[in-house]
Amino acid sequence: MQGFLSEERRGAVLRSLRTDAGTLSRDYLAAAREVLQELVAMPDLVRRLPLERKAGGYSRNLLAGNEAVSVWAIVWDEGSSTCIHDHHCSCCFGVVSGSVTETWYRAIDASRAVPTEEQEREPGYVACMLPSGPNIHRMRNFGPGEAISIHIYGFDHEVRASSIETVYTAVDG
Repeated sequence: MQGFLSEERRGAVLRSLRTDAGTLSRDYLAAAREVLQELVAMPDLVRRLPLERKAGGYSRNLLAGNEAVSVWAIVWDEGSSTCIHDHHCSCCFGVVSGSVTETWYRAIDASRAVPTEEQEREPGYVACMLPSGPNIHRMRNFGPGEAISIHIYGFDHEVRASSIETVYTAVDG
C-alpha cells in the first residue's frame, strides 16, 4: 500500500515528522507544515504517482506511515465530499492541484453543527491544526476536474482506520 513513494522518500518524510514532543505539539505541526510545503511545491511528482481514483468520490492513498503518523494523498473527483467531521488527532493538509472547498462548522450539540465559514483552498495552500479544536469541517471538490491534496495525520493507520472522531449533521444556523 505504501508503494507510491520510494522507501528512501518514505523514510525521509517520516523522519522529518518525528519530534520528541509527539504529534500534539507545535514542533510537530511546524515539521508537518514543512513537509507539506515541500510536497505541494512538487505537483508534477505527486500527479505522476499511481494514485487510486474513485469515480464520484474521493480516494485515500497511503504514502507513508508508522506508529505515530500517516501521510495520505487524497484524490477528489469533481463533486466529491467528506462528511462533516472533527479529528481525534492532529490534522494537516496541503492542496497539490485543483481546488478543495473547506467549510467550517460550530457544534450546537454532540451530533449537529452549523456552518460558520467557507474558503476555497487552491494549490499551495497548507493548514495544520491540533485536535484541541473545535476543528469541525467538511472538504468538497466543486470542480472543475479532480483535485489532489496531501494530508498528514497524527495517528497509526494500522490501529485506526480513520482520523475522524465525530461525524456531524448540518443544520441551518
